[in-house]
Amino acid sequence: MAMTGVCTFAGEREDRIARAVAAMESSLIATRRDFHMHPELSNREERTARVIAKRLGELGFDTVRTGVSRHGVVALLKGAKPGPVVAIRADMDALPIEETLDVPYKSLNKGVKHACGHDVHMTVALGVAELLSRMRAELAGSVKFIFQPAEEGPPEGEDSGAERMIREGALDNPRVSAMFALHTAPDLAAGKIGYVSGAMLASSDTFSIRVAGKRVHAAWPHQGIDPIVAAAEIVGALQTIASRRIDPVEPVVLTIGSIQGGNRSNIIADEVRMEGTLRTHSEAVRERAIALVKEIAGGVAASPGASAEVRWSPRSNPVTRNNTALVEAALPAWRAILGDANVVLVPPVMGAEDFAYFQRAIPGAMFWLGVGNAAKGITSALHTPAYDADESSLAVGVQAMTAAVLHYLDRKP
Repeated sequence: MAMTGVCTFAGEREDRIARAVAAMESSLIATRRDFHMHPELSNREERTARVIAKRLGELGFDTVRTGVSRHGVVALLKGAKPGPVVAIRADMDALPIEETLDVPYKSLNKGVKHACGHDVHMTVALGVAELLSRMRAELAGSVKFIFQPAEEGPPEGEDSGAERMIREGALDNPRVSAMFALHTAPDLAAGKIGYVSGAMLASSDTFSIRVAGKRVHAAWPHQGIDPIVAAAEIVGALQTIASRRIDPVEPVVLTIGSIQGGNRSNIIADEVRMEGTLRTHSEAVRERAIALVKEIAGGVAASPGASAEVRWSPRSNPVTRNNTALVEAALPAWRAILGDANVVLVPPVMGAEDFAYFQRAIPGAMFWLGVGNAAKGITSALHTPAYDADESSLAVGVQAMTAAVLHYLDRKP
């Protein structure tokens, strides 16, 4: 298959890499389609893990550790020369979304789809693994490949994801000094990559509010306490966090996504339950907003005589904040590969990623991999039934990630 979207950059080694990636393109597409056809939900990535571990074993990795954070895979490739340890992270899980695309690689698992591009992430990581396994003699250091389950969040009552991988030693033995990751971007054209220095993605916290009142017949409201009225006032008042209580130049999004209360039109309910999310680009703002949710909910509920209890889910993500030095150091290599016009500075967004936990432990950087193609109708957003990726982006991702890793090892920071 002809190469699309990958350019060579100066240097004998880089020319060899470009030719190798061009020769791999058909196998990259086949790998991505296999993952896409067999998606597995968070903490259920059993087949996915087997495929990854088998492939890494075939490539002759020094160690391939399975069962990390349930179904995670951690593999180490040692270079022939001394140097630091750099890691590549790829997430493995799919989403509970029904595939609507009529394509040869349509999901075979009803109600489950790789709608966030994790199939692309894994394919790119395996492509880099294949390339670097052929270059051991040239590697000044080691590369650790971390395939992570449950990025989308484990099922209720279960534990997994980046935080647990760290607890189970994914970054140790040997200790990783820096980490790279990528994420597909359907709003960025295939052939391009997008970068952010500093905050790239938001923190994400989920909360519930229970507003307690007093049940009574609707004809005698004065004899009860109406939690629905209190809840309505709380919903409005919470929006003042962003508009009046936090510096307006700081991004804050607070959304109430669910409200439940009452069971008859002529009975005032005894309680209302709400669920929502809070997203910010600053840990200080995040902490302030969390405190304000409790303050506002309690104060507003008390006005009509109700009470409000706020609970925060332990499943949260910090701000995904790219290490500036890692990003700035990789830019020259990326520009040389793709050309200046295809390496794009993009604004932060309010999505969230548990890659942030790795970044809390070590310097880390994530970049956007363009997968969109308007001419082919590939424009659907992440987490939608019609999401897809232009497969020419796979080769671009392999070259961009390989360049970042090799450039890091060459510099020996």
